Amino acid sequence: MIKIFTVDEQFSDMRIDRFIKKKINDMPQGLIEKNLRNGKIKLNNKKIKSSQRVKINDKLMFFNFDFKENLKKKLSQYQPAKKIIKSNEKQIIENNDDFVVINKDSGISVQGGTKSNKNLIDIFRSSRIFENTKPYSVHRLDKDTSGIFLIAKNRKTAQLLTSLFRLRRVHKTYLAICHGPMTKQQGILKDSLVRYKNNKKIIENAESSFKVIDKNSLCSLVEMKPITGRKHQLRKQLLLLGNPIIGDSKYNLQRQTPINKKNHLMLHSYEIKFMINEKKYTFNAPIPVYFEKYLKIKRLRF
Repeated sequence: MIKIFTVDEQFSDMRIDRFIKKKINDMPQGLIEKNLRNGKIKLNNKKIKSSQRVKINDKLMFFNFDFKENLKKKLSQYQPAKKIIKSNEKQIIENNDDFVVINKDSGISVQGGTKSNKNLIDIFRSSRIFENTKPYSVHRLDKDTSGIFLIAKNRKTAQLLTSLFRLRRVHKTYLAICHGPMTKQQGILKDSLVRYKNNKKIIENAESSFKVIDKNSLCSLVEMKPITGRKHQLRKQLLLLGNPIIGDSKYNLQRQTPINKKNHLMLHSYEIKFMINEKKYTFNAPIPVYFEKYLKIKRLRF
């Protein structure tokens, strides 16, 4: 028995192992390698390696392959209720042929993981907006951070937007409410941030510009513009400065008193700017209701 999958435009130039995982429910890498070696999986009737890239109209061929026995099922994939899908669709700021811009709620992950099942990609995978395509994540936004988030509608746009982020041609502006009064009105933060991967210590240079919009003796409203794109960059840098973000349960000072009773992370991705084919795009995400209320309670002007 032979089963054949034909490569279409959105998967062109993708590695063969990634193409298999996309088409066949996240087939384990070890199983892919084994069946490529023994010739049960071929490309255009030829044995190939997992690193080879596919082209439009290539034929991925499975020979005498027991799909029920060998394939890993997506049991953990989040299945959103219609109410949740509609709620997130209402957060859309821009919807065109190539990408969607949404105002992400705090408390929802971009992608599913071991610690979080509910996520944006699975929600929009079930949305009518992606009925004839699939959502592609092109950048990060922390689970508890609200605001601007881009989702590509096709692989070509996903590759383009990913490249723009990598080349620092996407400019993002965040709003943060921090503990204490900032000593400087504006400036550039340059830090060496530490993170660990598989018990290996990694040091990364991080750079962000900041400007204080308003402050008092308790807290500051700060505009942040990351220049580099490190994980948790703004949260770590503001902690190092001595002004951690209110509601941050991970990057905080133990001596600080909790003044944010509902424990919202007061970090909002407010604006994004980029250019595609000489066309400029600028999108803004209104601040959440809890963020606005907190500003009023603390008498900070925005």
